[in-house]
Amino acid sequence: MAGKLIPWFATAAVLLAVVGMVIGFLVAPTDHQQGEAYRIIFLHVPAAWMSMFVYLVMAFWSGVGLVFNTRLSSMMASALAPTGALFTFIALWTGALWGKPTWGTWWVWDARLTSELILLFLYIGFMALQAAIDDPRRADKAGAVLALVGAVNVPVIYFSVQWWNTLHQGSSVSMTKAPSMAMTMLAGMLIMALAAWAYTIAVSLMRVRCIMLERERHAEWTRQYLEDQA
Repeated sequence: MAGKLIPWFATAAVLLAVVGMVIGFLVAPTDHQQGEAYRIIFLHVPAAWMSMFVYLVMAFWSGVGLVFNTRLSSMMASALAPTGALFTFIALWTGALWGKPTWGTWWVWDARLTSELILLFLYIGFMALQAAIDDPRRADKAGAVLALVGAVNVPVIYFSVQWWNTLHQGSSVSMTKAPSMAMTMLAGMLIMALAAWAYTIAVSLMRVRCIMLERERHAEWTRQYLEDQA
């Protein structure tokens, strides 16, 4: 099933990214306060959203694998971690590019920036911990505990601008009130978020297939699959 879904989500990711970037960089109007510098949001905001969402999904699969001892759940958590780390890095990097013209500095120890950096360390720690343990079952359990504990950081990131007085601006999109941006800007940002979502699914499915083959390399079905591919 993963093999059949990968091309669809990969194609959707490419098409949505092209449409989103055209809207964001060519169609959307110039912001009256930040000028052209604001256009970094079409990369920064979807990446920041996905960095938190992917971690919660990773923690969910880790918890399912830990409670029910299902190997596929733990494999899904392992497959999601690199993509989540990538989006977290992109969010931090584009945030620095946005912060320089807006705040006059590349980095401040702001509550949201610091908690987002901690999220990157959690992703890296999750992958490093699993890689350091030879037994896959023990590695899955150790990683699951770290993922579940680290999930506490996600609401801290999201609510940091409300809980503390920070330089980072508040959310422009909310479920309880109208968006504080032009509809063209919002459309471009949401399309880029869908592109990131489709990319995450495609890449995670690719990675989980590799993990399954690696862990089951001695099984008969793996030998038959590799022969068929050859």
